[in-house]
Amino acid sequence: MHEQRSEAHLSPSSDTEDNADMARLLAPRLAYFAGVARTEHVTRAAQEMGVPQSTLSRAMVRLEKDLGVDLFARRGRTVSLTPAGRTFLGSVERALGEIERAADEVRADADPATGKVAFGFLHTMGSETVPELIRAFRADHPRVRFSLVQTYGEAMLERLRSGELDLCLTSPVPDAPDLVARRLDEQKLRLVVPADHRLAARKRIRLAEAADETFVTLEPGYGLRRITDAVCGEAGFKPRVAFEGEEAETLRGLVAAGLGVALLPPPAFARPGVVELTVTAPRAVREIGVAWLDGHPDTPPVAAFKRFLLSRRGHLLPD
Repeated sequence: MHEQRSEAHLSPSSDTEDNADMARLLAPRLAYFAGVARTEHVTRAAQEMGVPQSTLSRAMVRLEKDLGVDLFARRGRTVSLTPAGRTFLGSVERALGEIERAADEVRADADPATGKVAFGFLHTMGSETVPELIRAFRADHPRVRFSLVQTYGEAMLERLRSGELDLCLTSPVPDAPDLVARRLDEQKLRLVVPADHRLAARKRIRLAEAADETFVTLEPGYGLRRITDAVCGEAGFKPRVAFEGEEAETLRGLVAAGLGVALLPPPAFARPGVVELTVTAPRAVREIGVAWLDGHPDTPPVAAFKRFLLSRRGHLLPD
């Protein structure tokens, strides 16, 4: 720790500096203060903390001057806390304890063997793809921990930018100057129709044959919605949307209830009441990619999981 030198001194009545300035001014001296208060002896505290006694003495004098309050009653190099000093010590010890806990937490999260990865992914990848990925990764990294966030693409990208996520699996693969993204795989989309639908006896279909159908889709802003609109546009029509939802399996339920058709990725488990048709034209797929914040340093566990995901290029999704 280094003593902060400043010619500006603050008091409780100061109206020229805010609380952030006060905290910045006092923070470098708090551990010094706690050490002196604990030993009640400047020389002994200096020896325990490995700093020159003169540095410690000057830091305490400056701390009291900045606060405008006497924290110690002095008798040579022996000191005792004043009532104000005892009040201040309680808060200082709590603050230092929080700092120590925060330091322990970030060190633990960065530990190569037991650290944490904050990982986001699409709802449609939560039941099968992501559990299998984590199982395979933990075969070689059994104690790495995961904080999992399941949401839609735009929300994940915002969490990447805010630092809440280290990595995310998303679709479409983002193209943004502040992000790095790598394509990992692609997933065929199917036209899902009710089991009693006029097209239910078919196995394959050109999407243009569904131009007059009512569609159920995800809400605007979802990646799958953008893909649905684009593929239908390529087939020569704009989908007539009756219902919008937030989750693919909810859409399958709406289809099963006869409320429309939907363009969706394959389900983890077969859903009764619907038939899933292969789309032969146009090419109906969604690309899946991994993204992270450009220039953001990786902890060892994040770097290991990133390498693992990139190694799964072309075989990310279950067969």
